[in-house]
Formats: sequence, structure tokens, C-alpha cells
Amino acid sequence: MAASSDSPFLRRLVPRIGLIIAALLALAWMQRPDGRLHVFLPVLKGDAALVQTPSGRHLLIDGGADPDALVTAMGRHLPFWQRELALVVVTSLDGQRLPGQVAALERYRVQRALIPPAAAPGALFDAWRQALAHHATPVHALRAGQRLEIDGVTLHVLDCNDQGALLRLDYGATSVVFAHSATPDLLERHADRRASLIVYPWQHDPHAPLIESLRPAAIVYSDGYQTRHTPQQTYHERTIGGARLYHERVDGDIEWISNGRRAWIVTSVQAVQ
Repeated sequence: MAASSDSPFLRRLVPRIGLIIAALLALAWMQRPDGRLHVFLPVLKGDAALVQTPSGRHLLIDGGADPDALVTAMGRHLPFWQRELALVVVTSLDGQRLPGQVAALERYRVQRALIPPAAAPGALFDAWRQALAHHATPVHALRAGQRLEIDGVTLHVLDCNDQGALLRLDYGATSVVFAHSATPDLLERHADRRASLIVYPWQHDPHAPLIESLRPAAIVYSDGYQTRHTPQQTYHERTIGGARLYHERVDGDIEWISNGRRAWIVTSVQAVQ
């Protein structure tokens, strides 16, 4: 027999449903877009960057080597109702960037994907392609000079080769340059505008023509590029023109925020303090 409207069960259930709805509405309010560009650099093995555009669309650049860590980080930053990514980019098809992105593609639908110009077959790459094929996502090769605009944010492919890429994300007067997979030959160039932030491999000497011409306001050092010849330099020796320096081992999760006129950085270490 169905429970009557004045049963003890319904009297307990209705307030709980109300609390759940109120909690979901409060969470949705807190996760609404704020009209700013956000770049999240979570603590994980390898390289990954999650980008939120001013109106709340999302881009994923690389994915790191730890699938669980990336999916957990995305769960913290994406609204609970968001199950789609506007764009995914792989700057290098290696174990430091691809595993996490494969896991993300199993959970989120993707509108467009970009990969290096020459993609060698392999188990990870095959899994990546299959996940995209499931939703008929178009896949395009990265090429120098390429530009994509999403919600007032422009992604520029400054340069690329089969091993890595140089990307710049522009929003108003601010920009982020992703050089974390850049090979030394890609660093032998000069920038056409100053960077608010550059994501750069710890294993490279920052005193390269590209970095010095960027005159970055801040540098986030990345561990995703692997080499046996890491320069033995202190933080002070790695400074370029007074740029503020960050590293996830020191600063935890790093978030770069821009309103199009100025940009600032928040770290999880700061939040704890």
C-alpha cells in the first residue's frame, strides 16, 4: 500500500529533498562563470592545463601521466553538470601528457582535438583516437600560425614539430605561453608580444632567446619534459627580468586568472596559509 501524504516517511523525506535541492543550487551558484579566464595547473605527474573561458567553456591542454589525478582535478574545477570540453590539445604524444587525457576523454565529450603533425601509432594513442571516434570528434594536426578563437580567447600555435609545440593563449592584454613540451630548436626564436605567464620545463635553461624576448611577468616551471641534462641552477639564477617563479612542488596547485586587463596567480599553498 502506498504511503499517505501525512506518513512519517514522507514527513522525513520532503525536508531532505529540499536540503539536497538547496545544496545543488548553492553549488551551481558557486561554480558559475565569473567572466574571467582561468588556467589551472594542478599538481600531478607530467603536464596538464585546464582552461576555463570567461563564459564557462573548457579546454584541456595535455593530461599528465596520472589519469586518476587529472580526473580528480577536473572534478574539482568543472561544474558538476559540465560534461563537455570545447577543445583538447596534445603537445607531445608521450607518457607525460597522454595517459591523463585518455582518461578525460572517457568521461567528457570533446568538440575538437589537436595533435602534433606526425602521430606515431601506439597503444596510448590508439586509445586516445578511439575515445574521440566514439563521439565523432574531428581531429586536426597542429601547425605553425594556426589560430582558434573560443569565447573571446584566442589560441595561437606559435610553432610546432613532431616532438613538441609552442602555444599562446591570449585574452585581452594578457597571455599565457605554454612551452612545457618545447624542444630546444623551438626556443630559438623571438616573441612578438610580452607574456603574462610562461609554463616552461624545469629541465631547460630559461635564458633562451624566446623566453628572454617574452619578458614574462611570471614563470611556472614544469617537470613534464624529461632529459638527463637538467641545468643546475637556483631559483635566483632562473629568474628572467624579475619574473615571479612558481613550481608545483613548492606552490601546489597553481591558478592563473585574467580579466583581460591584468592577471594574477593563486596557489593552493597560499590558500592553506
